[in-house]
Amino acid sequence: MHPVKRISRPELPLDGILVLDFSQFLAGPVAAMRLADLGARVIKIERPVTGDIGRTLAFAGLATDGDTLSFHIMNRNKESFGADLKNPDDQAQVWELIKKADVIIQNFRPGVIERLGFGYEEVKAVNPRIIYASASGYGATGPWKDRPGQDLLAQSISGFPWLNGSHDMPPVPVGIAVADIFTSVHIATGVTSLLLRRERTGMGGLVESSLIESMLDLQFELISAKLFDESTEVKRGAKNSAHAFLPAPYGLYPTSDGYLAIAMNPVPKIGELIGIDLSKYSDPDSWWTAQEEIMSHLSAEISTHSTEHWLAVLDKADVWCAPVLTLSELVNHEGFKELDMTQRTTRISEDGAESVEIGTTRSPLRIDGKVLKSEKGAPHVGENTESIRAEFNV
Repeated sequence: MHPVKRISRPELPLDGILVLDFSQFLAGPVAAMRLADLGARVIKIERPVTGDIGRTLAFAGLATDGDTLSFHIMNRNKESFGADLKNPDDQAQVWELIKKADVIIQNFRPGVIERLGFGYEEVKAVNPRIIYASASGYGATGPWKDRPGQDLLAQSISGFPWLNGSHDMPPVPVGIAVADIFTSVHIATGVTSLLLRRERTGMGGLVESSLIESMLDLQFELISAKLFDESTEVKRGAKNSAHAFLPAPYGLYPTSDGYLAIAMNPVPKIGELIGIDLSKYSDPDSWWTAQEEIMSHLSAEISTHSTEHWLAVLDKADVWCAPVLTLSELVNHEGFKELDMTQRTTRISEDGAESVEIGTTRSPLRIDGKVLKSEKGAPHVGENTESIRAEFNV
């Protein structure tokens, strides 16, 4: 494996940018984390004592040093400033920080941040150069705006679960917070775009996105097909099918010791390579009309040998295929190690007695050929309040 190249802070593209992160849970905090990975200084504004609700929402039930693993990995490389946004003294201190900030990120339900007095219009009046980012569940208007902004709920409203699984299965959601994660990417992209515009024009701006818009964007092919042809509907395929809009052999097939993914390939060619005669399916239209039959033939033969056996056969013929790795197989694979996708963050426990290390992923970006890593762990609630007060004279 190649030696890790550590990037120094002045080389980071957002070095010198100050972000105030008012957000909680996932989409907002991860957007701020992405900006921190790119060099921004992120101060998390949290309610005293309890902090971000995400500190208690545990992914897989995992927690350490008083916070969930989820919180640790979403809020690495940040500072924490304790402030009760309903307390006039704390409000005054936050306003002093806002005057010096470049970016604000918030993901309260529509109308809440405005009622607290920190909406975009109020902030812009004090700091016209501010880049203000709002993430929500379903936008600020319309019949969905007051619904809970949660990932599974946004997936469901978007119809996304109907794209997964086969025709004999109920709707199947994706088992990760895909709506939140994509929203975080869109918010971070919008912020960096507006920072670039500010460099050119001096003008601040507002960027908004939502879980539902992210899910709709993710389905741009499907929605565009529906707009092009009103008769388009989701018709999930055979048991092994991996895509409602792609014919055989596109899918996942059991092997004697795992699973094999096969992408777009001519059916007769696949049959010839694995040792069965599928020549009667030479017409590509039959890959749709006889999808279940074709995939049944393939599945029966592929199940007789190991995944590695079929990879050796199909890779040699330049067939688009891949193993379906388990989590353990993935993290132990040489390909995963070569990507150098992990890092370790560190913070001192609240009692100061020990160093708490968390293994997590790094930013997926490389800047000038170098990976982006930071060893700074997530802060304790209000950990940096006093030092920030002193630095900013608030």
